[in-house]
Amino acid sequence: MKNIIYLLTISILLSNCSTTKEGAMTNENPFYQEYNTPHGVPPFEQIKDEHYMKAFEDGMAQQMKEVETIANNEEDPTFENTIEAFEKSGELLTKVSNVFFNLSSAHTNDSIKGLSRVVSPLLSAHGDNIFLNEKFYQRVKTLYDQQESLNLNVEQAKLLGNYYRGFVRAGAALDEEQKSKMREINEKMSSVAVKFGENVLEETNTFELLVEDENELAGLSENLKNAAAEAATNRGYVEKYLFTPHKPSLIPFITYSSNRDLRMKLKKAYINQGDNENEFDNKENARQLANLRLEKANLLGYETWADYVLAERMLDSPDKVFNLLDKVWPAALERAKQERDMMADMAKAEGQNIEIGPWDWWYYAEKIKMKEYNLDEEEIRPYLMVDNVINGTFILANKLFGMTFEEQDNIPKYHPDVRTYTVKNSEGELIGIYLSDWFYRDSKRGGAWMNTYRSQSNMNGNRIIPIVTNVGNFTKPAGDTPSLLSQDEASTLFHEFGHALHGLLSECTYPSISGTSTPRDFVEFPSQVMENWVFEPEMLALYAFHFETGEVMPSELVQKIKNAGKFNQGFATVEYMAASYLDMSYHTITEPINVDIRAFEKAAMDKIGLIDAIVPRYRTGYFRHAFSSPVGYSSGYYSYLNSEVMDADAFGAFKENGLFDQKTANAYCEHILSKGGTMEAMEMYVNFRGREPEFEAILERRGFN
Repeated sequence: MKNIIYLLTISILLSNCSTTKEGAMTNENPFYQEYNTPHGVPPFEQIKDEHYMKAFEDGMAQQMKEVETIANNEEDPTFENTIEAFEKSGELLTKVSNVFFNLSSAHTNDSIKGLSRVVSPLLSAHGDNIFLNEKFYQRVKTLYDQQESLNLNVEQAKLLGNYYRGFVRAGAALDEEQKSKMREINEKMSSVAVKFGENVLEETNTFELLVEDENELAGLSENLKNAAAEAATNRGYVEKYLFTPHKPSLIPFITYSSNRDLRMKLKKAYINQGDNENEFDNKENARQLANLRLEKANLLGYETWADYVLAERMLDSPDKVFNLLDKVWPAALERAKQERDMMADMAKAEGQNIEIGPWDWWYYAEKIKMKEYNLDEEEIRPYLMVDNVINGTFILANKLFGMTFEEQDNIPKYHPDVRTYTVKNSEGELIGIYLSDWFYRDSKRGGAWMNTYRSQSNMNGNRIIPIVTNVGNFTKPAGDTPSLLSQDEASTLFHEFGHALHGLLSECTYPSISGTSTPRDFVEFPSQVMENWVFEPEMLALYAFHFETGEVMPSELVQKIKNAGKFNQGFATVEYMAASYLDMSYHTITEPINVDIRAFEKAAMDKIGLIDAIVPRYRTGYFRHAFSSPVGYSSGYYSYLNSEVMDADAFGAFKENGLFDQKTANAYCEHILSKGGTMEAMEMYVNFRGREPEFEAILERRGFN
């Protein structure tokens, strides 16, 4: 997702796009120069680790000078000399931040990790120096109080409202003693969040499941064994097979390995990340963050952190979030119990008198899928070669929005795996630059995401096109075998590409509210809606070709995928929703947590009746969404469900009018993708669909009604 620098509205400071002002610049540091590269893409090969700190220090100093000029302006505040002036500030800080924080996720090293620990609290303090500036706040407040007479357009009014609320929510209205306390809390939150994220990466990279005897790999395909052998060789092991808790290694292993002991060992390594009583243990970090957040929320007059966060969301209170979750949970849990019982019956029939555990679920789910639907994931993978799936996203973007993606070899890259593209609209006009980085490596955090190296804007006629990146962790090609994706991975690729489209098709004036700068519980909607096309027969015919024969996926296989579409939805929903409930449990506390974190987590899961066979998608120790930044997805992991309500309903418009219907696509782009965060989220949705989303669509999709 878009870079968010460790403070409520500090993301505003990092999304401005412009060239660097004159000042104390150096010829050796690329951040001080206008990028002399195609389309202004950062010159990654010229940027050295030692360049960051100087640019951060000067960037913050430069912006503070600009802020002081705004705050001390003797002229009456106007939108132009206060709000627009701030939008234009921090150009050097923006440049270095956008590169540094993208690479700290996508291609980190020990130097960058060390710098993160230093820079993050400095940025937190920098944000406080801006948003706790009394003179600046009073200028913004004056404008906010006078907004009815300012003749602002819709986007300007939204921007002014965002800034005013940002100041208030940062503590600008507090007294000096309270402001001092706020600074202290923010600095602590920033440091702890950085440490949490580092621990997850270190823990994930540390564990190795090494297998010497090939007989212990029964059930695994030759391709999987070859990939594991190559992974072992790359780490210096001879004639061994290496498996790790990274999803591209974990999921195939626990799906196909008939060795229950090894499945258990690898799955436990995954679910116990950050909970091993070692140097990377995250339980205390999570407790500190939850308690610091409560303290900050109370200081600002909110009962809980969730109340504070949700005040700026579509679902603007904890009660509304729990109401959404509680609508789906009972049916999902009941379905999951039925699925578990089916697996227990199958295991018993095979002579295995066991209780189904988290390390059994994927294995027996695959067996049931084979038995009931005659569908084998390995039968699908050959048609989902990563290049074909990537091409499928481009085909879809072209058919819906007239976009074309042209791969280029002259655009800078930060790693050889990165692929670079120019993006044009239906009229052949350049509208953006797209970088994709889909393969796993140790220097990359887990998961998949979209981010920007430069946000779209158009202030004062200065048109700035976005530079958007997608990052993932798919298995790299091994030997002669290309990277073949699972169903879930193909959906993930389309999902993240949906975020990229949101950034690329933005047509906004101000960078801080362009692209994906929307409420957290809306931003997943444009990405999730793209997943709907992945396995539609009309779409598969355009991209799902066998990597060896070139034949399109046969209709019989397409039908089997469709028939099994609602299978295992109990598990998928419960696993995700359990993490959503856990997130809300941490952030609806009204007293500091003083109990053991394992006990806290267990109590939260017992309260909703989570069955032992399923663990939350993210347990506390590796719940990056909730704990690896001061705000992030805290009190917001439910957002995927809220967005799915919209995406299921929105895709209904395409099903009604045609999968590639141009009129529907144009309306979707006009009212959703191009608007960024310039309007209220529900207003944008209603403008597209003509009404608010209907909840029943999500239940129908998951087979719960």
